[in-house]
Amino acid sequence: MQIGAGAVTQTICHINLAREFRGGEHQAELLIRGLHKLGYRQRLIARQGDVLLQRLFDLHESGGVECIGIPPPFIHHLALCRGAGVLQVHEAKGGHMACAANSLYGTPYVLTRRIDKPPQNSFINRRLYRNAARVVAVSATIRQALLGKLVKRNVEVIFDAHTNFEMDADVVGNIRQRFAGKFVIGHAAALVDRHKGQSTLIKAARILREAAPDLQLVFLGSGSDEASLRNAARDMPNVSFEGFSFELQNYLGVMDIFAYPSNYEGLGSVLLDAMHAALPIVASRVGGIPEIISHEHNGLLVEPGNAQALADALLRLYQDAGLRARLAERAQQRAAGHTPAAMARQYAEIYASLGVHPTL
Repeated sequence: MQIGAGAVTQTICHINLAREFRGGEHQAELLIRGLHKLGYRQRLIARQGDVLLQRLFDLHESGGVECIGIPPPFIHHLALCRGAGVLQVHEAKGGHMACAANSLYGTPYVLTRRIDKPPQNSFINRRLYRNAARVVAVSATIRQALLGKLVKRNVEVIFDAHTNFEMDADVVGNIRQRFAGKFVIGHAAALVDRHKGQSTLIKAARILREAAPDLQLVFLGSGSDEASLRNAARDMPNVSFEGFSFELQNYLGVMDIFAYPSNYEGLGSVLLDAMHAALPIVASRVGGIPEIISHEHNGLLVEPGNAQALADALLRLYQDAGLRARLAERAQQRAAGHTPAAMARQYAEIYASLGVHPTL
């Protein structure tokens, strides 16, 4: 179905023009699938050949979601937004397209912010946030960063969701065989050290080599710093790089601890997957992370960039199986409220306030 020039429909048109498939794109997929289950008519506009389009091809093929890939310049494709009931923006470039469509067609848009740093106070950003029908932050920390800067009205907080996955016992078993006899500390994120702090984790693993000789640090992900991180760990057989994988849930099944040493973080949605998998967590006390990880209750928090503190926390969990079990149980309980269905219902309330309702 191609959008025409007719009256406003009940279609939710998602716009995500990011270059990579990362946490925000994964959350966009979860939201679209959740809204599909609620009966919404939806459309996704993404970069031509984008992974998100491929991930949602099953819904496109069944007629549940219209997936459209577009090449740059994206402004030439504004007509794709015409006639939608609401535009759901998942990242910055999509916001620029939505803002232009709003000016041209009057289509309202909902803007989701995932970064805990205030947006640059530029003309285009002032217009972007001023014209948005609603602004959503994925953590209270992000909400606070927005208020008083470019946003003069309320910002709603809707937390990300865990994937609600099921593990494949055979795949988990195969991965576990590769790390037989190892105590596995796992990490999953884009390999961008200034953001995710992976070099600190490598330094911590180096500190722990003698105290925990069976420890294996497993990185999942790819990114601009992969080569430099591999080089930093070149003499460390207790560090493995597995690359990007859509098998996160099965890797979580072999991990003993999940480590997340970010230098800054809006929320860290992968933490919800680790919590859902009942893993004890050591993470940085930054951004929105303390909103889902409470120190000594459902995880351990350390200061960012402090390899010794990170090593101490990991060693503490390594040596105390009882503590690992208590933190893991509470983490899973905390994650139980952050399902894709719950996230979709919260967004549905926003769309309803804008006059857009399920149609199927």
